[in-house]
Amino acid sequence: MATVSEAGFIGLATRLAKTIHRHSNEEILGISLRAFVVLGYLHEHDAVPQQELGDAMCLDPNSIVLLLHELEDDEYITRRRNRSDRRRHIIELTDAGRSAFASAEQGSEQIENLVLAGLDAGERDQLRFLIGKALDGAASDERAMTGAPVAADAPASAR
Repeated sequence: MATVSEAGFIGLATRLAKTIHRHSNEEILGISLRAFVVLGYLHEHDAVPQQELGDAMCLDPNSIVLLLHELEDDEYITRRRNRSDRRRHIIELTDAGRSAFASAEQGSEQIENLVLAGLDAGERDQLRFLIGKALDGAASDERAMTGAPVAADAPASAR
């Protein structure tokens, strides 16, 4: 059996993601992990086109619609028609959504402390920076391969 240091990146990243999922629950966050991630994106990006949000969350159009219905029912978001293209929607965070995200962010610190207990503050900052840099590079590569814009207006390292 390989030690952690010998394991490949994809295996390690997958195990870390599963560990985060295992420790993330509505009791700690107050909302689902999916809702937390979406509200976090909306917190950082004002008035996001629905397609951009779906791309950023790596969700197909049907899945993003279902998730947005849930968030809309909880009054965390509003959807309005794009004035320049009535077929498209703009997603905005409501005051209730901002409040839910702020509360969940406090819970996320508890999860982060559990998951990253083996890292000191400097190592956590470095890990966050490196993951952001990797995501920025992946978004750039995807844009180059498809020729289409990818939902990465702000560098992931700043997220």
